[in-house]
Amino acid sequence: MSLKTILITGCSSGIGHCVATGLAKRGYRVFASARMAEDVRLLQAEGLESVQLDLADSASICRAVNEVLARSGGRLDGLFNNGAYGQPGAVEDLRREVLREQFETNLFGTIELTNLIIPVMRAQGHGRIVMNSSVLGLVALPYRGAYIASKYALEGIADTLRLELRGSGIHVSLIEPGPIESRFRANSFAAYRRNIDMTHSVHCDKYMMMERRLAKQGATVSFTLPPEAVLAKVVHALESTNPKVRYHVTVPTHLFAFLKRILPGRWMDKLLAKVGGDGSK
Repeated sequence: MSLKTILITGCSSGIGHCVATGLAKRGYRVFASARMAEDVRLLQAEGLESVQLDLADSASICRAVNEVLARSGGRLDGLFNNGAYGQPGAVEDLRREVLREQFETNLFGTIELTNLIIPVMRAQGHGRIVMNSSVLGLVALPYRGAYIASKYALEGIADTLRLELRGSGIHVSLIEPGPIESRFRANSFAAYRRNIDMTHSVHCDKYMMMERRLAKQGATVSFTLPPEAVLAKVVHALESTNPKVRYHVTVPTHLFAFLKRILPGRWMDKLLAKVGGDGSK
């Protein structure tokens, strides 16, 4: 294995934490970043090298990159862009500033960070950039428009970046998970309560159904897998001599990717509306 040093965003829990600890066990020097100082301290207490990095803050991104490169001697073999959150809500209930906040973290900050790392990888002649997307970067479901838009955009810019980096020794891969065990749903519920005015929305009844489901402790979605399923794909993207462009994770991702290729658009709309009708799944 030639890859040794990697920066990972969004390591406070779930996929990011699992990948950080899993790669450390494989011998990587892992820089596990998190948005909150408290989470950085917890990661350090676990024995991980950790830096504070808020993808919605350009100054925080620059500080984190400078700190990582200072510690690593200017080398970085891998970047796993994992940090993101979901903002539920009907499109017509999304204020401009709410959409902007979603994109600041899920897209703008991710690309700003990536663009700071690319020159390092160019200079050393190699690197692996892995973007954590979603099944919702492939298909749309109701009441998830902000998150879906950010992931569709991430997919498009990752595809473009991959073409632009041909011949550089830098490979770009997309991970496309479906439901994974994490705090994602709890964090999404918090974002919904913070930014969506249910009482004045024509979607009030749907929101009430969504609230009941999201508020349930321990509620899970069908076909949910542990984050180790994503770790396995990240390892392949980092270590394979021929990394894939896209890695599907979980049954829903494989299924929807297949159906999107074969079904007419209107049939696909009917299926997706039925699957995600009230935004609660």
